[in-house]
Amino acid sequence: MSFFPKISFQREVEEYLSKVFRNNELITALGTQEVESKYQSLLSHLSHPPGFTTVRVNTHLTSVKHVKKLLFEEIQKQFKGLCVPVLEHPKLQDILLIPVIGPRHNLEKHASEVIVGAQCGYAVLRGAHVYVPGIVSTTKFMKAGDLVSVYSDIEGKCKRGAKEFEGVKVFLGNGISELSRSEIFSSSGPLKGMGIRMTEPVYLSPSFDNVLPSHLFLQNLPSVVVGHILNPQPGERILDMCAAPGGKTTHLAALMHDQGEVIAMDKIANKVKKIKENAELLQLNCIKAFCYDGTKALSVEKTEDEQEGPPFLPESFDRILLDAPCSGMGQRPNMAYSLTLKEVTSYQPLQRKLFTVAVGLLKPGGVLVYSTCTITLSENEEQVAWALKTFPCLQLQAQEPHMGGEGMRGAGLPLDQLKLLQRFDPSSMTLQGMDISSLQDSREDDLISLANKDCIGFFIAKFIKLNSK
Repeated sequence: MSFFPKISFQREVEEYLSKVFRNNELITALGTQEVESKYQSLLSHLSHPPGFTTVRVNTHLTSVKHVKKLLFEEIQKQFKGLCVPVLEHPKLQDILLIPVIGPRHNLEKHASEVIVGAQCGYAVLRGAHVYVPGIVSTTKFMKAGDLVSVYSDIEGKCKRGAKEFEGVKVFLGNGISELSRSEIFSSSGPLKGMGIRMTEPVYLSPSFDNVLPSHLFLQNLPSVVVGHILNPQPGERILDMCAAPGGKTTHLAALMHDQGEVIAMDKIANKVKKIKENAELLQLNCIKAFCYDGTKALSVEKTEDEQEGPPFLPESFDRILLDAPCSGMGQRPNMAYSLTLKEVTSYQPLQRKLFTVAVGLLKPGGVLVYSTCTITLSENEEQVAWALKTFPCLQLQAQEPHMGGEGMRGAGLPLDQLKLLQRFDPSSMTLQGMDISSLQDSREDDLISLANKDCIGFFIAKFIKLNSK
């Protein structure tokens, strides 16, 4: 059941993806019809939000049971008594899952319209209200307190301040304007704060604006799985190579009970500031964040004594997470992917540079986890095949927990190695909506199983570095 149009790509990117998902290895294994069906299903799923909101509890400060109780009360308040469950995950014992209600088909649209940018629109589909910087256009005479219908300009063609827009727009739901049109587009400079309070979103998810900020972190389910697979231990020295905004960094610190050292790097200063803010908010003291280019983080010779920041000496980390910069095609929802083919294909060489540095920084016997939030072969299974060929010291490892599917055929990896990989593929389940009656009729086990599948597209590989001979 597709509520939104399938994700659209630039023509060259569409042709590229078409070859990836119709490759000969796949067709030989599954047959042309199933390969085509899975690809079309994937395109539909990517334009829709995941079926669950995933909340990681900061177990360093509080218990999952405590946050579950507080969240249930908060959701009842936000949803005006509507009884939506908060579920504990049996394999990921630091997360809570909240089913998303929707899409809701029968919402009455208002004459007064607000157009928001695509990124703002995607946030609304995942439970956010509309903040002023995301507003592109409003109806001419909109006043504070007006009932409005909110639409997303998915192609980015609406001019800021326009009084009407006839281009491609997607209905996101209804809300109440907090400000007038003249206040939103004030000549004295851009305003901040809430612009539209969503009252009838197409997808009903809780808003987490200022809700238990030190106790929880909004994170996609596969992003939490990564931390558990790396499995950092108290007292170890861990490197998070591309760490911003710090969700995985803070998770690693919590998993090791804030004992040891988590080095977080990112090459953009504002993003490093965000990592530090998140560490402080969650009261995690073992995190040290540095603004540094990960491709240059391996030192060939010893630098100043007692230097704690990058570059680092070879074989100086027990475990390394390389959540690599990627083309981001697994993110949901996304209705119009904007990157060019040149941009998409630029990530593979960058990932290889970072990976090479990671191998050099890892101690013998250490664990390296590589992950991306994209769906291409070139950034995922092809990288694994390249790594195993390039670094004989590396060996693929089984992953625990393993809730996604096996790796995708097409990179020449044998089946036993594909089974060690973990690919979260949204197309592996039927696109379905959730209403209150179907939610109440569902068993908790079935909902958990659905949450494991109906998430973003994601890829994980786990390696161990064998002892040097």
